[in-house]
Amino acid sequence: MQIDDTDKKILNLLATNARIPFLEIARICGVSGAAIHQRVNKLEEAGLFKGSCYLVDEKTLGYATCAYIGVHFEKGGVYQSVMESLKSIPEVVECHYTTGTYGLMLKIYAKDNSHLMHILSQQIQAIPGIASTETFISLDQSIQRQVKVD
Repeated sequence: MQIDDTDKKILNLLATNARIPFLEIARICGVSGAAIHQRVNKLEEAGLFKGSCYLVDEKTLGYATCAYIGVHFEKGGVYQSVMESLKSIPEVVECHYTTGTYGLMLKIYAKDNSHLMHILSQQIQAIPGIASTETFISLDQSIQRQVKVD
C-alpha cells in the first residue's frame, strides 16, 4: 500500500489523539471530511491500526511500581509453556521474546514493592521452565509515544 503525505499526517494525528474528530483532521489536512473517512477506512483495511483504546493511568489505580523483568529459561523449547503461564498473571502487561541475555523481557505493574516481590517469588519464578529473573524498577517514564510516520 502506498502511503502519501496526507495519510502520514492522518496517522500521526490519530496516534497522538485517537479521539480527534475527523472534521478537525480534515481542517488540518486541507481536505473534506468525507475524504478523511475514506482514507481512514483505507488505512484500517490495510492493517495499519492495531485498535484504539483509552490509556489507563496505572498510578491512579494504585499500581505505583513499574518494573521490567528479564527472564532466563531453564532450557530451550519452554517458550510456549512459559508464555501460557504468564498470560494468567494480570500484572504482566507486556512480554517480549528477545535476543541477548534474556529469553523474555516482561513489563509489570505492582501496587508497591511488597506486591512486586509477591508476583516475582510466588507467581513468575514458580513457573516451570524459568531458571532465574532479574528485575529493574522504573523510577520514571520519561517518554511515551507512538512511532512517528515519516
